[in-house]
Amino acid sequence: MDSPSSLDARDYSVPLSAPVLSMAILRSGDQLGHYRTEELVARSGMASIYRATDMRNGRKVAIKVPHPDMEADPVLFDRFMREIEIGQRLDHPGVMKVLDKGEPGQVYMVMEWVEGRLLRKLFAENRKLPIERARTITIAICDALDYIHRHGVVHRDLKPENIMIDAEDHIKLIDFGIAGNAGSRRLTFGKFSQIAGTPDYISPEQVKGKRGDGRSDIYSLAVMLYEMLTGETPFPGTNPFAIMNDRLMNHPVPPRELNPAISTALQEVIYRAMEREPQDRYSTANEFAWDLEHLDEVKESERAEMRDWKRRRTPWLKQILFYIGMALIPVFIFGFLLFVAK
Repeated sequence: MDSPSSLDARDYSVPLSAPVLSMAILRSGDQLGHYRTEELVARSGMASIYRATDMRNGRKVAIKVPHPDMEADPVLFDRFMREIEIGQRLDHPGVMKVLDKGEPGQVYMVMEWVEGRLLRKLFAENRKLPIERARTITIAICDALDYIHRHGVVHRDLKPENIMIDAEDHIKLIDFGIAGNAGSRRLTFGKFSQIAGTPDYISPEQVKGKRGDGRSDIYSLAVMLYEMLTGETPFPGTNPFAIMNDRLMNHPVPPRELNPAISTALQEVIYRAMEREPQDRYSTANEFAWDLEHLDEVKESERAEMRDWKRRRTPWLKQILFYIGMALIPVFIFGFLLFVAK
């Protein structure tokens, strides 16, 4: 199991106010319930993941233990609890399964052990993937997405760091920490930086602070397909805000400009999945997969994206006018006070 980024969740028997046993540092041979830890395999800003053995049956598992500061943060703690709930509810070969949760006074989650590596590592080793391999991987991810969407779950942070892949290119979706359940409360912009997603892969509607739905995951997957085929993300930038703003105002370099081996039909599929407006995208991951499997039936469109991609618009004028307006406010207030004082 290669270093997963992080995995998280929600319904739990221990209330936030309950005393929690700190388990930030575990050593080989330490015991949690009936699990014996073996070694640390990954560490993120939120938690550590250990390989362990279920002493009841000898089964290899992965145990994720949150850092103490995360346990004290209600927002981050909620993320951890959410993944437990989602991971225990979903049952699909393309979704990481949560097998168990901690006991009273102990906060951790037990996951199936998966032999593989992160999709990000595959990208690092291969700047571009062969077209057929990229299609196969994307179709497999579509199958997992279609399953979670039909079960009322939206991932909302789909990226190469949150997908594991084995030697046969079987995939596992991981990290449901900011996933949304149908009917759960709406996220506010104040929590945007923590739970809205990752700049390179986030959908335009999420950039605007909207909740997003299954079509947001489709957009993120299309960005990954673009990256698999071209070796680049559609909207590279010097900082997260530039990257996110770019996708609201400009078009990416057409995939065929970066990789002429991409067919016009495959390019059309990428554009459909990356439409700026959710209603213009594929409505389901299954539709996305169907077109990838039947490229000979894809009808191509006349697209502004292919004509206007070199024209770059920036928000600088609006920003300059905004700052000028802000600077003039004290002037107007001072003038008003002088007028009233006369």
